[in-house]
Amino acid sequence: MSVQVSTTRLERRSVRPRDVRWRAEQMLRALRLPNAELSVLLCDDATIHALNRDYRHKDSPTDVLAFAMREGEGGGLHPDLLGDVVISMDTARRQAITGGKTIVAEVTILLAHGLLHLLGYDHQTDDEERRMNAMVDVLRAACIRSHS
Repeated sequence: MSVQVSTTRLERRSVRPRDVRWRAEQMLRALRLPNAELSVLLCDDATIHALNRDYRHKDSPTDVLAFAMREGEGGGLHPDLLGDVVISMDTARRQAITGGKTIVAEVTILLAHGLLHLLGYDHQTDDEERRMNAMVDVLRAACIRSHS
């Protein structure tokens, strides 16, 4: 398993990249994806805003984006290459405060959410959303169990 975590344009680091990598590894273990390759970018609102505008045609920042490598032409060439998860630390921080969570807890949820999108999960319907939220809980629990 290979997880690469990088940061860009962050003035302060409230979550360590190595902690995010560890959490991603625990999630991949829980999903039984021992050979998976994943990239995670922790960035600011300006960076994710530009990505959201350029790739999703939504002119606003968001909390998490997922760029799947298993989809589209050539998607089956390297099935272990999952893709990229991009998390806005600015938005994560605001959501953590609003939701009464720690920043680490919020980033864990966003990481799980993005990872599930890479694996084909979605939340367009109520059933899809229930299924995805249940899997987010499974992945969060994998991090808690492993950390105890």
